Amino acid sequence: MIKSLPLHWQAFLQAETDKAYFAELQNALLKACASKTVYPPASLIYHAFELCSPQHVKVVLIGQDPYHGPGQANGLSFSVNDGMKLPPSLKNIFKELKTDIPNFEFPLSGNLEGWAKQGVLLLNAVLSVEAGLPGSHKTFGWENFTDAVIKQLSDQTTHLVFLLWGNYARNKAPLIDSNKHLILEAAHPSPLARGAFFGSAPFSKTNKYLTGKGLEPINWELTSG
Repeated sequence: MIKSLPLHWQAFLQAETDKAYFAELQNALLKACASKTVYPPASLIYHAFELCSPQHVKVVLIGQDPYHGPGQANGLSFSVNDGMKLPPSLKNIFKELKTDIPNFEFPLSGNLEGWAKQGVLLLNAVLSVEAGLPGSHKTFGWENFTDAVIKQLSDQTTHLVFLLWGNYARNKAPLIDSNKHLILEAAHPSPLARGAFFGSAPFSKTNKYLTGKGLEPINWELTSG
């Protein structure tokens, strides 16, 4: 069963979800789930929105599309379920945290729910994928929706941090008002970037900005699982 977008996000995005493409997107998703293996599981497709209401967003971390292997995707960008091997990009994120945040302990689990519950919206641009076929749901219209999420957050809130890693995420920058928010761009944490992500210090820069605006910083520490 595909859970609906949580009510607080439905209200925040009503103008968008009332558009014809959104109904078409939901129909395409229903058909895909009925005939194929889709990740994340249907009940977790809107998981990022369940854990982080629009009123509590502090940070937006934009990914591309979900992991397409069994048991990995849990609806949060870059995050995997407890017990799963750390993907290379996530491992590099933790390596950067180790050098960027004093006393950060490298976690055994790559489940990032602890960040989401503090106001980090872990938003993939495309929210679903067919098993073994990366990018397979890109034509569904997901990016119309997630671009609207980014722009609405930019327009309707202040003092958010947008983390744009890699060219795909950097292309979202025009949706964001840099006069109201902090945009932190960096190379993608993928090993394909050949270490260019390292030294970007996005986590300490995020917390410096938040505390400078009188907001609680993010505790990036994750309980090892």
